[in-house]
Amino acid sequence: MIKIDKLLPAPHGIAPVLVRRAPKLVLPFGERSKSRLRAVLDNGAEAALFLPRGTVLRGGDLLVAEDGTFVEVQAAPESVLEVTATDPLALMRAAYHLGNRHTPVEVGRDYLRLEFDAVLADMLARLGVQATRAELPFEPEAGAYGGGHKHGHDATFAEDYAAAQAVFHDHHGHDHGHDHGHSHDHGHDHGHVHDEHCGHKH
Repeated sequence: MIKIDKLLPAPHGIAPVLVRRAPKLVLPFGERSKSRLRAVLDNGAEAALFLPRGTVLRGGDLLVAEDGTFVEVQAAPESVLEVTATDPLALMRAAYHLGNRHTPVEVGRDYLRLEFDAVLADMLARLGVQATRAELPFEPEAGAYGGGHKHGHDATFAEDYAAAQAVFHDHHGHDHGHDHGHSHDHGHDHGHVHDEHCGHKH
């Protein structure tokens, strides 16, 4: 069994001839979202993955085994819903409602793609878009504040939420020298930020 503990995300710059010769690790998205995994390569060799927590493998990524062997990641076809619409606004509305449900979605130029789900297929039909079941590779969007597969209840969502909070605090500063939302010794509280733009004499 080969042990794999390094990832070179695409585009990795490795010579195409080396990539073509490399054994392939062909997995659906759910399996590519695991940082600890045992799998069989397309040449029959067994591999054990030990990657950093939260790693999500994408088609075209290159893995490096302990002995220096390259292994190319490929996205396996899986059961998905391919969502299309003649009206771009309808497709945008569908994306909004799917995002509201923390559903991993692949966003294409003129389509959305998600794991097959009969309940979501029904919802999409009511939204006036076409949702067709197909067997295709699935590469959903990474989270807005970091790579990874996001659900409202998983650890990476919590990491993203913490990152979002940190970004919020950086931009809405605790750098004015006082707390927001409390009385600022004016004897009143206007419910807005006191800074150089607020019109008060400081």
